[in-house]
Amino acid sequence: MESKGYRFYDPQNDKLVESRDAVFLDEHTPRRAKRKDPKTYKKAINYPQSKLWVKAMREELNSMRKNKVWKLVSLPNNRKPIGCQLKKYKARLVAKEFTQRKGIDFVETFSSVAKFTSIRIISVLTAYYDLELYQIDVKTAFLNDHLEEEIYMLQPEGFEKKRKENMVCKLNRSIYGLKQASRQWYILFDNAITSYGFLMTEGDHCIYNKTIGGNFVLLSLYIDDILIASNDKATLTEVKA
Repeated sequence: MESKGYRFYDPQNDKLVESRDAVFLDEHTPRRAKRKDPKTYKKAINYPQSKLWVKAMREELNSMRKNKVWKLVSLPNNRKPIGCQLKKYKARLVAKEFTQRKGIDFVETFSSVAKFTSIRIISVLTAYYDLELYQIDVKTAFLNDHLEEEIYMLQPEGFEKKRKENMVCKLNRSIYGLKQASRQWYILFDNAITSYGFLMTEGDHCIYNKTIGGNFVLLSLYIDDILIASNDKATLTEVKA
């Protein structure tokens, strides 16, 4: 009987091989290299979409000014500033964590996140009991808490303050990229959510629950993503607010 597979020649072993599974590649078709996002100001302003990058950078820095993330100061003689860089298309300004020094720029870094098993259980309960479910992405989450350490950072390239170019940013709040940023955000969130009467689950310190007027709410925190499930829409809306 005639084979329905393809026949290939294996030059290494000098034999024919038959197979029904094959992937054909056109070696004559030119492949366009994927352009990498710029990571410096100079590269961003020379990027094909430079106007969008500059706009995004200005919005990011305006957000930081609004939140009073830093103030310009002269660098103390015994300190070394950490660097910062752009990250991804939204032009997120992040600290270069590899320039931080333990015991000086950070101490504790561990932060709890919800276990995937816990999130799956909430999803199953939502489907089984037909619960209301809502997901929140907290914008600039890490800017919400103050730092315990004294950290100095170089001014963002291309946005140095005129006549103050030699000064550095003394950080008042956490920013993305700092080794302790996630921990500081978790501590702030935990203090806030428990002050509203939510109880932490012993088996997972990022899962909280509360009973409100006969209705219940489950809440999970995974870094800056919050998942809320409730058997009552009005209760869920109240928790969101």
